[in-house]
Amino acid sequence: MARCDELATLSCDAHTLTRPAYMPAMRAAHNRVSSWMRAAGMTVYEDAAGNLVGSYPANRSAARTLIIGAHLDTVRDAGRYNGSLGLLVAIAAVEALHRQERRLAAAIDVVAFANTEGLRFAPACTGSLALTGQLPKDALYAQDETGVSLEAAIREFGGDPEHLAQDARRPEDLLGYLEVQIGPTLEAQGQPLGLVTAIAGATHAQLTLRGTAGHAGALPMNLRHDALAGAAQLILAAEKIAQTTPGLVATIGQLALHPNAHNVIPGQVRLSLDLRHPDDDLRLQALNDLQERAMALAQQRGLQLTWEEVQSHPACTLTPTFCARLQQAIESAGCTPVALTSGTLHDAAILATFTNSAMLLVPSRSGLSHQPSEAVAPEAVAAAIAAVGRFLESL
Repeated sequence: MARCDELATLSCDAHTLTRPAYMPAMRAAHNRVSSWMRAAGMTVYEDAAGNLVGSYPANRSAARTLIIGAHLDTVRDAGRYNGSLGLLVAIAAVEALHRQERRLAAAIDVVAFANTEGLRFAPACTGSLALTGQLPKDALYAQDETGVSLEAAIREFGGDPEHLAQDARRPEDLLGYLEVQIGPTLEAQGQPLGLVTAIAGATHAQLTLRGTAGHAGALPMNLRHDALAGAAQLILAAEKIAQTTPGLVATIGQLALHPNAHNVIPGQVRLSLDLRHPDDDLRLQALNDLQERAMALAQQRGLQLTWEEVQSHPACTLTPTFCARLQQAIESAGCTPVALTSGTLHDAAILATFTNSAMLLVPSRSGLSHQPSEAVAPEAVAAAIAAVGRFLESL
């Protein structure tokens, strides 16, 4: 818990916890976590994508590797536990083995994945996509708000964009993947830990509505092509589709106006769309319905609509045998886990297509996540460390 507090001080913003990938605050976080990994008996390095890796050897040669992953990058104005807690739980579990001078039949790699949140670069999950050899080549051309490309950011951070493929793991070398994260629904169910058995599919898109900028006082209402008014209708349409489709969630998290002046009619609006559902068919149907409504309202208002899909991930089921092993570990730690489907795009969704995967959730108080009021109970964190330790012992 103290380490979570310590990491929360490493931010690129003086007033909030905001730690984008490949920035100086991330370098500071890597340095701090590296020291904890070494104290836990791990050999530490960064791979070509800028993922931080702490390796704990097996008790025999040619052993396969279990990856325990999480992330250190954050959303803007974040809480201190999403991502970081999972990494620190993993380090604590390995540290316990190191204190006992124990090695297991599998090697353990604790990995802090780069750009999981996608705050600085889209698509998100850059590190896990690179580690599994699934990062599209054109993803390196993505730019942040200042025009810096992902390729340049990785290189400046000390990575090697030209050797991403060579650094990718091979499925046959891995035993599996485990991730620990905070979960928003567990507290309401009164359970200390959760077991993720599936992850919802997700679509992330960038939409642009172009109208005509004009004088706020001189142009009559009936002559306006207000891009923001059209965006408002689109936002409500997304909300309506989600409210009438059980299990669907739709979020407009970003909005950028141009020219963004109080006395000028907005001539252009860019907005993000995040659409998720455990059933891919229902998600894609909702996406199609929303596209049709967006096109219709743009036509009615005399606006131009551009729709760009940034990232799409299908729903996935985590490995039943690995989930069963994790459930036994949780139960042996004295807890009864709640099995659930996660609506979050975790790195586990990437690894699940590549190797055996399982995921454990720690309850977040009041269901809060991705904001400064994030909180977890120390006893739940202790239970998670114990469960991960039992999971490792079962190897």
